[in-house]
Amino acid sequence: MIRVCSPLLGNHAPILFSAVPSRFSCASPRRLKMAAAEAFKRLVSHVILDLDGTLLNTEGIMDEVMKKFLVNHGKQWDKRSVHRIVGKTPLEAATAIVEDYELPYTVEEFVKEVTPLFSNEWRNIKALPGATRLIRHLRSHGVPLALASNSPKKIIDSKISYHHGWKESFSVIIGGDEVSMGKPSPEIFVEAAKRMNVDPSSCLVIEDSLPGVTAGKAAGMEVIAVPSLPKQAGLYNLADEVINSLLDLHPEQWGLPPFQDWVEGTLPIEPWYIGGPVIKGFGRGSKVLGIPTANISPEGFSVVLSEHTSGVYFGWAGLSDRGIYKMVMSIGWNPYFDNTEKTIEPWLLHEFNEDFYGEELRLVIVGYIRPEANFPSLESLIARIHKDREIAEKSLDLPAYARYKDARYLKSASHLNNCRV
Repeated sequence: MIRVCSPLLGNHAPILFSAVPSRFSCASPRRLKMAAAEAFKRLVSHVILDLDGTLLNTEGIMDEVMKKFLVNHGKQWDKRSVHRIVGKTPLEAATAIVEDYELPYTVEEFVKEVTPLFSNEWRNIKALPGATRLIRHLRSHGVPLALASNSPKKIIDSKISYHHGWKESFSVIIGGDEVSMGKPSPEIFVEAAKRMNVDPSSCLVIEDSLPGVTAGKAAGMEVIAVPSLPKQAGLYNLADEVINSLLDLHPEQWGLPPFQDWVEGTLPIEPWYIGGPVIKGFGRGSKVLGIPTANISPEGFSVVLSEHTSGVYFGWAGLSDRGIYKMVMSIGWNPYFDNTEKTIEPWLLHEFNEDFYGEELRLVIVGYIRPEANFPSLESLIARIHKDREIAEKSLDLPAYARYKDARYLKSASHLNNCRV
């Protein structure tokens, strides 16, 4: 039998092909190999990663630095400005900010002013969900890795120095100052392939920005897009695949070694902890979906929300006056309803006889099910939500997840307010 993983049937649901398919009753080994290869998108041997927005959550640092800088000039940072600068070279990004905010600086003066401010924050940049997992996985399986970023090489080295094991995982690290043109020019990716001594067609690029995707395709490479800006996936037509986050990457689709850490269709994650009083939500949980969510305000959780990708998660919920319950939760923009803000909407898997607005709710999120998705109908959305419930209820009985039911955070009021254990 040839065993191949299919994303259509779940993360690790196998498609089984007969060792001698009927249409290849006298097939040679070469033809059988070709039949198996049809299950892959395209075989690659080397991987080239972008840095900012792909591996590192630099958006939060950008927000913090620019808020402080602009307030000294009587101006207010607009997070939408990120749309103008994502994927740009540092000089292009600086030019856009100086123009947009009509700052009394030349571009060179502005760069000189803000560079020390950013340098002081590199140590605080968090890895995006799945980044360290991906790097460790590919390195452990001997897959050659390159890092190619529009940032100057010195800044790249500084950023990754705060992430254990990253630097030594890359056989090639190349910065925008080492080529004549940054992305969307393909030069940086072509140079990365040259330094790895591999044909560009054997490389898989993973990028978060449109300029990066454009550069990868122009270099003749396969490209996976992981958009760093919300609700932008439809713009990435050039990419060979668009995924919600690195948690949703399945290397086996590209002929690379598969992850082995999925547990019955769910992914164990490093637990994260949030809590607050239950508030009234959109009113659609019970009225529209028939699913009563216990919402908590996103205010005060902006950092947490930026650190965690949208999707469907599960874990344990503690109500201060009631007990501890299984929980499945969505985080994101709920594409079917097209939210304007990123929200946290937990569903406690228990039948309650009355509302409990104002009661303290504590959540320990321990596993990941799937990316958020849009649905063609309300019925299909409801069906998928109930499927998520079934997965969560079953999974939380597994040892990998059940042990968190006794987390002190769920029982101790002194551990509220975004505590991390």
